[in-house]
Amino acid sequence: MTPTVVTPPREQTVRRSTPGAARGPRRSGRRRIALPYLLLVPALILELLVHLIPMLMGITMSFRELTQFYISNWAGAPWSGLDNYSLVVDFDAPVGQALLTSFVTTCLFTVLSVGLCWLIGTAAAIFLQENFRGRGILRTLFLVPYALPVYAAVITWAFMFQRDNGIINHVLHDQLGIGDSPAFWLIGDNSFWALLIVSVWKGWPFAFLTVMAGLQNIPRDMYEAAALDGAGVWKQIRHITLPSLRAVNQVLVLVLFLWTFNDFNTPFVLFGKAAPEAADLISLHIYQSSFQTWNFGTGSAMSVLLLLFLLVVTGVYLLLTSRGRKATDA
Repeated sequence: MTPTVVTPPREQTVRRSTPGAARGPRRSGRRRIALPYLLLVPALILELLVHLIPMLMGITMSFRELTQFYISNWAGAPWSGLDNYSLVVDFDAPVGQALLTSFVTTCLFTVLSVGLCWLIGTAAAIFLQENFRGRGILRTLFLVPYALPVYAAVITWAFMFQRDNGIINHVLHDQLGIGDSPAFWLIGDNSFWALLIVSVWKGWPFAFLTVMAGLQNIPRDMYEAAALDGAGVWKQIRHITLPSLRAVNQVLVLVLFLWTFNDFNTPFVLFGKAAPEAADLISLHIYQSSFQTWNFGTGSAMSVLLLLFLLVVTGVYLLLTSRGRKATDA
């Protein structure tokens, strides 16, 4: 007689196995969702400590009459309201006039520096797209200014710009005979051009590297087809290269603008604590207003206004570029 095997109903088997089976996928799904947030926690903590808390403290200081008498207890400084902001935007007063002059100088400096960095970097990247002997060596040499530490590079430029012993005057005046006497590069009106030269030398390799990476995504077939149709080099650059690099250039120009407008290390190392009026960038001007005159309330108000200006410019730029991208895609 064959033994009979009794099997439980299918519904009971499903009911008994379902809770345990569902619990495992739920836990793994929750872990998978929580993992990205857990990985972001260290970065968020550092961002909070390094940027957000000091920024909030600076905003608070801008509403206080914080001078050298309250350095040890800045929270006890008298509340001044909007007096610091009224002082720095009063362009008829010396403080406001100096800030306005520094702002105009910074805008002019930023436009020239960003434009030259983009132009030189783009030209070098397009030139090095062609295969020729020594291309790898040139690419390496072009990236040297970007790889050097800022302080070492700017100090070297400061020695080169010396009036009596600098190599710049040695070449221009002694070798080429330009000018009646060696020029002063670190004081006077020439200080603006000295600062611009150092900024462009230091910044164009980043533009070169970014554009060179963007050129890798342009198919070579487009250039070959354009050449067969009779398009020369300039037409290929105008109708193929530049339109294809539109998205890359939008990000590149914005990054260069923010870096250049906020640049503090270059003028500080090149000129010291007090820059000439012709090269008085706003970042160094705020430093002088805060740490030279010990008026941290006024300096904080300038910093807040600078932050608002950069936020507005960045927002308008992103809005215009996004609209232009949508119009192009349409």
